Amino acid sequence: MCQIPDEGTQNGEMSVCETGTAVYRAAITHGSASGDIPECLLRLGLLRPQDGEPDVFLPVPPDVAAHHLALPIERAVRAQQQRLLDLRAAFSLVEALYREEQQQAVAPVRLLEGLEVIEATLWKLTESCQSEFQSSHPGPRPPRALAEALPRSRTMLERGVRQRTLYQHSARSHGPTLDYMEQVHALGGEFRTHYEVFGRVLLFDRSVALIPEGRYKGGHHHNALIVEHAGVVGFLADVFDHAWHLAVPVTFGTPDTRPAPLTDEKRRMVLRLMVEGHTDAAIASRLSMSTRTVANHVKRAAEAYGSRSRAQLAYLLAKSGHLE
Repeated sequence: MCQIPDEGTQNGEMSVCETGTAVYRAAITHGSASGDIPECLLRLGLLRPQDGEPDVFLPVPPDVAAHHLALPIERAVRAQQQRLLDLRAAFSLVEALYREEQQQAVAPVRLLEGLEVIEATLWKLTESCQSEFQSSHPGPRPPRALAEALPRSRTMLERGVRQRTLYQHSARSHGPTLDYMEQVHALGGEFRTHYEVFGRVLLFDRSVALIPEGRYKGGHHHNALIVEHAGVVGFLADVFDHAWHLAVPVTFGTPDTRPAPLTDEKRRMVLRLMVEGHTDAAIASRLSMSTRTVANHVKRAAEAYGSRSRAQLAYLLAKSGHLE
């Protein structure tokens, strides 16, 4: 006898064996069949027992038998299709809600165009800052920028907000910056300087950052990016903390005493960059000083070491270990 795989078997294969074909042909010809009936004919419904005579089987037209077997499958398919439609309809409602809320939510990074927009945003962030303000400023700040920053600093410090600011060592000899630092320091602000500062950034409560718009760096455009992505702002705050730990504190004594420039530190950094192969212009840009100042530091070192060329000076400096 033939064997028909169960409905759950691979590919759900169903077919009529040779014996089944012969028996079915005989049943059609004689009107019925009896004896051993191949299982394939019974599984496919091509033969059915005659009423009152269970040993006699009558032929069933193929289309009728196929319809009988297909009906529950078609019902199951329709039920699954309806379930799929209901599922999509249910998610379409919440998807529309999600998109609407996302559009109304604040974007993690936004472009601020124009000085007026940036200034208004700074004041908004200043007024909402509750615990800490951190800022990093490579290079000298224009007197106008310092004048605009002073009332914002005063507003936060008087409210008990901690303020920490990083500058390059060159700020210690920049008059307008010293004036600003002295006034803010008197209110409780903290300042430190380093050879290089990683970049310009303003951080409010370690949750919002303001950075320059990089495409216009050094140009005439006045644009900035406001960043509110927790991961990015947290990373910037950690970078600031690391730089702050390495920087040198700026302290003020009596009102007439200002912090002395870190001449030795500055000269050592100039020479270290020179040994690494940087040009005077590149060193001046990185350390926020004039190329003339860089050249003077290199000249004095050359005289001290008795070198006759820049390459020889670099070799002697590296060999001496004085820059370590």
